[in-house]
Amino acid sequence: MSSDHYLFPNWPAPANVRAATSLRGGGHSAGVYASFNLGAHVGDDEQAVVANRRQLRQELELPAEPQWLEQIHSDKIVEAQADGLVRTADASFALEPGAVCAVLTADCLPVLFCDRAGTRVAAAHAGWRGLAGGILRSSVAALDCEPRELLVWLGPAIGPRAFETGVDVLEEFFENALDGEHTEAIAQCFRPHTEKPLHFLADIYALARAELRQLGVDAIYGGDHCTVSEADSFFSYRRDKTTGRMASLIWLKP
Repeated sequence: MSSDHYLFPNWPAPANVRAATSLRGGGHSAGVYASFNLGAHVGDDEQAVVANRRQLRQELELPAEPQWLEQIHSDKIVEAQADGLVRTADASFALEPGAVCAVLTADCLPVLFCDRAGTRVAAAHAGWRGLAGGILRSSVAALDCEPRELLVWLGPAIGPRAFETGVDVLEEFFENALDGEHTEAIAQCFRPHTEKPLHFLADIYALARAELRQLGVDAIYGGDHCTVSEADSFFSYRRDKTTGRMASLIWLKP
């Protein structure tokens, strides 16, 4: 399901769970940030970002200003608050209605979580460093329920035909693997580059699924977009360098 401004997860979440990812069009920003840029750290006009964030809150009928994060490609997760303060982390979670979990991306993988009972939600920013370093493990642990009770949606990220990496990325995933079975699954997510020795094409969606399944999460949805190739819909740092950011949000309806 989608609209002019948003992509809505197609997953069997409880009725009180709300979630969306913003698309790049329909906002107030100009130039390389055109037009629905929600990132305040990318060089866009400050007033345009303020107007875009106001529009986001109004159109999605958010119960509060999202918990914006200073994202640092870590495994740190914080509890989302409705106080308007920016917190340094790469994921947030909420156990009560009223707080909105949000992450900003432009190729990195946004991962949204909820439980089948509709009592807890989380949003994680999973760039390759954070994904290799354990941000999904931290998110599952913070939600503090049986992993099989979780539903996960993988939002728009760089696709497997566009995500070129070196050996260092593969090695970092291997070094942080949960066990031997996980290592084998990781290896299947890297395809040797046919034209560049010691380079690979990596599937960030498959890497996330492999880790989630190893953690005991099996209800995984989404993961079928490419931010690099779908230029009309998504910002992409790898494609454009100077560009805007989409927001992926999840919250419990009051």
